[in-house]
Amino acid sequence: MISIRHYLEETDTEPGEHNEPEAQHDAEAQPLLSITVAAYRSSLVDMGNCGQDACPALGGELKQGLRSLGEKLSAQPSAETIMETETGVREYLHCWGRLAALHYRQKAGEVKEILLMMAHTAEAVGERDQRCAAQITEVTTRLKSIANLEDLTAIRESIKQSATELKSSIDRLTAEGKAAIDQLRKEVTTYQARLEEAEEIASRDALTGLRNRLSVEGEIEQSLHGRAPFCVAIIDIDEFKRVNDEHGHLVGDELLKKFAAKMRSVCRSTDTIGRWGGDEFMLLLHCGIADARAQIDRLREWVCGSYTVQGSATPIKLHVKVSIGHAERQPGETLKALVDRADVEMYREKAASRKSKNSRVDSTVAA
Repeated sequence: MISIRHYLEETDTEPGEHNEPEAQHDAEAQPLLSITVAAYRSSLVDMGNCGQDACPALGGELKQGLRSLGEKLSAQPSAETIMETETGVREYLHCWGRLAALHYRQKAGEVKEILLMMAHTAEAVGERDQRCAAQITEVTTRLKSIANLEDLTAIRESIKQSATELKSSIDRLTAEGKAAIDQLRKEVTTYQARLEEAEEIASRDALTGLRNRLSVEGEIEQSLHGRAPFCVAIIDIDEFKRVNDEHGHLVGDELLKKFAAKMRSVCRSTDTIGRWGGDEFMLLLHCGIADARAQIDRLREWVCGSYTVQGSATPIKLHVKVSIGHAERQPGETLKALVDRADVEMYREKAASRKSKNSRVDSTVAA
């Protein structure tokens, strides 16, 4: 990646600055650049596949994220595109590594607790069975001795005593068995709660607390199997890269968290909000297109505007605008096709907004 960026920076110089041998060298380097970019895109795909194999529970998001970054790289990428790809790869790998480590640490702890629980239960059952076996053996021995008794009263008393002790032993066995089952049920319930908590952590975006990409995609897939209408919206923060470039990534992260909090406050309880990746968010709306558009307009009005983020020294005021694309599910449509339609509309709105902004700038300059 460093060599590609270096090459692009060299080729950005003004025409005429290179002498003839250098121009010939640049012409020869063009095929090499295309081959290098293709190899890098292939490496991103392989990296995602390795992440999927290493941690199937979390590798899907990494795989799809890296594949998406690779698809955005054209055969002749710009230096800006290369830098954005580098940043995206670092973010995906950092997030995946932290979540994977947490996931396996929790799984290891849960397995350890289960093994200890099983060992303690087996030990308790073994001790109980040994006590009961000894008591029953004692009763059996006494009953056998009755055959040697001649006094009917002594026989009756011996049977009565043996029956009483046998009933007591059985009652104690029943009570201890019920206590063991209750304890086992309690520990299983605790384990189930911890497992659900671990799954919840794995489904959340570490920075914003929203659902992560893998979790949202899973819910969309489930919705695709049903018949109820629903829509998908992709929300992108305009010119977010400038925030990171001018104020640093910590300020950018704080802005993402505040933006996510506003989205959460305006969305309905039936809506599913997730971070798609970088400065892109996804919204799953369980309604038809008319209601979805109304909700999207409401969301746009709420989240756009001024944000105050704490900088390294003083608070920083930032103005946020968004581009939103949405699409309603069509019969027989796949997840990729549905998301692609929403993504295309989002980029169309972003391009129109950029064109409108440039037109206003040109008008101001002309005036």
